[in-house]
Amino acid sequence: MDSGGSGLRVALGTVEADGAVETTVCDRPVRTGPAGIDAGHLLEQLLPAARRMLERHGAGAGPGIVSVAIGAAGMATLGGQLRAELPAALERELGVRRSALAADAVTAYAGAVGQRPGAVVAGGTGMIALGTDLTDWRRADGWGHLLGDCGGGAWIGRAGLDAAMRAHDGRRGGSPALLARLEAVFGPAPELPGLLYPRTDRPAVLASFAPEVGACAGHDPVAAGILREAAGHIAAAAAAVCPKAGTDGDPCEVALTGGLFRMGDPLLVPLREELSRQVPQARAVPGSGDPLDGALSIARALAKGDLRLPRHPALLCVPGDGPEQRPRTGIDRSE
Repeated sequence: MDSGGSGLRVALGTVEADGAVETTVCDRPVRTGPAGIDAGHLLEQLLPAARRMLERHGAGAGPGIVSVAIGAAGMATLGGQLRAELPAALERELGVRRSALAADAVTAYAGAVGQRPGAVVAGGTGMIALGTDLTDWRRADGWGHLLGDCGGGAWIGRAGLDAAMRAHDGRRGGSPALLARLEAVFGPAPELPGLLYPRTDRPAVLASFAPEVGACAGHDPVAAGILREAAGHIAAAAAAVCPKAGTDGDPCEVALTGGLFRMGDPLLVPLREELSRQVPQARAVPGSGDPLDGALSIARALAKGDLRLPRHPALLCVPGDGPEQRPRTGIDRSE
């Protein structure tokens, strides 16, 4: 299962075969309250969907679900109730034998890189980088649009709108091209604060302007400069988490995943240049799968007893793992 801001996606697969036999979408995002992500609300959606899928594939009367992996946005900081309540509930309601609860950055890693050492940069409205040498996890950014997410969609959109407002005022650093796009998308520039500030989804609104920055970058030096700066931030996050090259000189794979990178060359060309400069041991690769693919691969590896990704109490929790089964845990932020 993959839980994010737009709802839940649930995939059912078999232990031996790759891929999913069925995927379904529950379009209600899971509520978050004072105790964090609401485990009861998640189960209200997950259990009926899982039972319908099992019945359609004739698994209801068989061995049932061997393993489950749940990836959720906010799991690392808001997942306490999920970790406390879901494993027992899944065993009781679905007969689940083993479960893994993961941050969405971990399922993004598993979907994009697999169970190999490397790093993933997940870019959308926000931006987070996660890497591992299969001993520890290293995380960089993902702190939200007020404290970080540097180079992500909201960051790019905000920088573009700032340049547009500068042009409206006649201040240095303004972009008439971006001002024209602001007015085409949002209306008169002086009305933008009244449209933006009352919104509870400000990061998404800011990120909606990022494609306009990308579209202007080919002919507007201010827009191109914004994307070069974003590329520098993204490469810096990758550099912070990328494992060092081994003694055999193998490069570190850095998978780029998420909607941000669909912007294409206006962002990818400067990003490749920045990765080459800041992380010379890195080799940028497209992600081979998304977070739901990653959750399914974690569940499959768990069923086979072959989950090699590092356990961590907040990032990747596998209830019932004995200490002798767990890799050393922790997040290394020493560099």
